Order: sequence, then structure tokens, then C-alpha cells
Amino acid sequence: MTHPRTSPATPDADPESHPPTEGHPPTDAHSPTDTHPPTDTHLPTEGHPPTESPLLAERQADDKPLALTPPAELRAHLAARLHSAARAWLHRALDEAAANPGTHGPISVWELRIAEAGRRCGPDHADAARVLILHAARADTDALSRVYFQGTGAERRAVLQALPHLVPGPQALPLVEDALRTNDTRLLAAAVGPYAARHLDSHQWRHAVLKCLFTGVHVETVAELDRRAHRDTELARMLGDYAAERTAAGRPVPEDLYRVLTLTDPTATPPAPAAQCGTRGTDGKES
Repeated sequence: MTHPRTSPATPDADPESHPPTEGHPPTDAHSPTDTHPPTDTHLPTEGHPPTESPLLAERQADDKPLALTPPAELRAHLAARLHSAARAWLHRALDEAAANPGTHGPISVWELRIAEAGRRCGPDHADAARVLILHAARADTDALSRVYFQGTGAERRAVLQALPHLVPGPQALPLVEDALRTNDTRLLAAAVGPYAARHLDSHQWRHAVLKCLFTGVHVETVAELDRRAHRDTELARMLGDYAAERTAAGRPVPEDLYRVLTLTDPTATPPAPAAQCGTRGTDGKES
């Protein structure tokens, strides 16, 4: 985590944006190559035989956001998927974090482990490993802020996903607000999780929804969308204005916009998609 506070995280700067083959974390000079066959990554936790297809269970688990997965469940799922070397590294990292919470010296040992997680566990599992390390370290708002602002895009994403597990109040909202100012779609998706749904005020939350529409982040990633959008007339007005602007410019209106607009008034009929609307000529008349 060497990026300065003023350096924004971008997708191009994320070293984990191009994951290797599933189940095969990268190796380096400091990480021995695991000799276990690929099938080892799909074994259930010892003592818990599977009740369904392991591959199906993995897909179902992957669909559950990290921010909504209890740490104990997340640890069991991750341990079942990692190769033996990565699994052993994770257990050591979590034990270190639990034994040395908070800050000890210029940088905590668990912060170093967060920086290592990508190459130790592989990019497909790094987010989950980082969330677990932050939880084991009982990171407070100050520690989370330090990791976020000094970290890579992937490390910032993990901090946002860990917030619901670690911060009960709104103290960490500045991290969410910072992420919402970026155009990194993966960071935005992490920012609109359950912590934002719980603590963002109405004005900020509405603009977060519009930011998702503008950048192409699917609104299904917005936590508690149905509840917060329900009968929100101001959000409906903002969505209508945004749709009108895009239509006037001859640009398509995101399909997600109609879904959110319907949520603002469940009895309303959503407007026709832009493709079905006439275009206006220079005289202002529809053609």
C-alpha cells in the first residue's frame, strides 16, 4: 500500500484487474508453488460434507456480497476454495491480525498482509481475504481510513466491503463519499453496499444511484434499493430529468433507470424506452 493519499484509485491502476485462471493463485519468488491438483480448491471444509454440487455451491456463495456475508461463513467458504499454501497463509495472517489488533509501530503487520493478499490468495479471492484480515484485526475507523487512502483500488474496495462488519455508526462515511467521486465501477459497486444504504442521507443516496446509472454500474448492486427508492418523489424527478436530457441528446436511456423509476411509485407505469420515443427535429416537433 504505497499510493499517496492524493492519488486516486483507477481501474487501470488496479494490479488485480486481470485475474488468472480460477483456483490457481499466482506464484512468485517468495511463495512456493502449490502442488495440489485443481480439484482440491472445490473440497468442502473438513467435517462438513456437501449436500449439493460443490461447483453450484460456489456459484451461489459468490453471488452473495462480501458485505452481507458473516465473517465465519466467509472464512469457511474461502478456506474450502484456496490451495493449501494460500490457505495456510490466510490462517497465519488472521492469527497475526487477531493477536496484534490496531497499530503497532509505523505500520501494523496485518496491513502488510492486506497488501500481500492478491499474490498469496489470487485476485479472485483477495477481496474476501482482505475483509477477513480487517475483521480479525478489529480495524477501527482510523485504521480503515489509513488502509483506504494509502491502498490500491483493490484494497480500497475491500475496506468498503468490510465497513458493515466493523463500523456501526456513520464515522466511515467519508470513505464512501470518496469512492462515489470516482469513475472506478468496481469501487462504486462496493461503495453502494449496505453501509451506504444505512448511513447516506437522502440527497447523497439519490446522487449515488444516479452515479451508478451514469457509469453503467447495475442498480442491483445498490443495497436496499427497493426500500430507499419506495415512493421517493424527489428521486423520481431526478430520474425523469436525467432521462429527458439523454433523450434530447439522442442518447439511450439506461434500462435500469426504468426499474428504479418504477420503484419510486409502484403504481406508476414506467415511460416507454427511448428507442420507442420519437426524436425531435430542429423545429422542436417529434418525427
